[in-house]
Amino acid sequence: MPQHSLEYYNLMPFIVLAAGILLTISIEMFYSKSKDLIPYVSLAVYLIVAITSVYNINNHFIVFGGMLETGGKAGFMNILFSLGAIVVTLSSIHYLEKYGTYFGEYHILVQLSVLGMMVMAGSKDLFMVFMGLELMSISFYVLVGMNRKRISANESSMKYFLLGSFATGFIVYGIALIYGIAETTNIEVIINKFNVLSANVIFVLGMFLFIIGFSFKIAAFPFHSWVPDVYQGSSTTITGLMSSIGKTAAFSVIFIMLTSIFVGDSPNLFRTYFSIISAFSMLFGSIVAISQKNIKRMLAYSSISHAGYISIGLASGNSDALAGMMFYLFAYSFMNLGAFGIISILENENEGNLEIADYAGLSKTHPFLAGLLALFLISLTGIPPLAGFFGKYYVFISAIESNLIWLVFVGILSSIISSYFYLRPIVFMYFKEYDEPIQAKISLPSIIAVSFSAFIIIIYGIFPNLLLGIIKVTLSF
Repeated sequence: MPQHSLEYYNLMPFIVLAAGILLTISIEMFYSKSKDLIPYVSLAVYLIVAITSVYNINNHFIVFGGMLETGGKAGFMNILFSLGAIVVTLSSIHYLEKYGTYFGEYHILVQLSVLGMMVMAGSKDLFMVFMGLELMSISFYVLVGMNRKRISANESSMKYFLLGSFATGFIVYGIALIYGIAETTNIEVIINKFNVLSANVIFVLGMFLFIIGFSFKIAAFPFHSWVPDVYQGSSTTITGLMSSIGKTAAFSVIFIMLTSIFVGDSPNLFRTYFSIISAFSMLFGSIVAISQKNIKRMLAYSSISHAGYISIGLASGNSDALAGMMFYLFAYSFMNLGAFGIISILENENEGNLEIADYAGLSKTHPFLAGLLALFLISLTGIPPLAGFFGKYYVFISAIESNLIWLVFVGILSSIISSYFYLRPIVFMYFKEYDEPIQAKISLPSIIAVSFSAFIIIIYGIFPNLLLGIIKVTLSF
């Protein structure tokens, strides 16, 4: 196969998604019944992206003059992003109808955000990182405020925009300092020269500012202040999108920039930083979540603690940590998407049924939904034999290998604390009597979405080596 044809073949996931975005825009502009068609066009596009990414996962190439990576780890991330987008799209079909806030640009913006994530995960140049980040972030800013009839959504959108722009400033300034010392924006060159460059204080400062900016994107303590209000005010399906594959995309950039630490012989200069934010994120998120009565705010603080668990791997800085974090992110994405999917089904038109107490007696009125939500919460707690347990297990093992025993103890303590607020909704669903039963209109697409998420965390909980084996193969390139 000629070189240029091979390059197009490896770029197929990006080409398919870009073509899908143009097609969706055209349908919205020229087809009067676009509302009924666009969600299913989006699903088809994501499915094709996932399939082409699976076919290309063993074809590891650097394209566009060394600016973008295809296959390997980037291909694995593309599969996760497209599958996550399928779950979000299925959950959104009924949710948008329920609120009467269908806008054609909703699915277009979700597609654009996924494209931004794919660019971030495959970036081999700092400019590509920035382009992917802005494409994802700007889409999120609009999606958060998409339900413009709700004042809380407008407020959340503005908060997210202002704080997100501030964090982007750290990233841009960090890139400037890195470029000033490395004299290149090519990440591969920076990785190869990392040992030499890390002797320069300005380079280390640039990397530190860059990592601080992305600490905001992963919602780690103390860069978490936007999370509770934004997650609560956003549409529930968008909250699921941001807290799952959106968080994964931000972590993927940190993985790329610290490649020489994970798979090379470079010292982990940021071990102390990651250890501190990991410990505080786990404890802060778990402790504050206990006092939350709104289930979306509870899961918001939960996401802060999970950012801490995943950051244990960043502090560990070895190849097992990288594989463990990728496993954790895959499992966490579907645990969160499933939990928010159930919430979106039960939520009524007036932002009702969002208090934990509202779930009293749910097992009697909607036993299937109660069972699935209990499954997701148990997995988030880290109870075996579900995928959430093995996510924590793998990052804890990597920390032990790096002699970070104290961080593992903090993680175990945080997990014990978190079991209280994760099990509390289960107690309400199964052991409390309801005053008024929840009236939920259940649609087939939303049931498929949450059932698929449940299947993922069960199958990779029972057979974790299936997923871990794929991850290790992608990391071998």
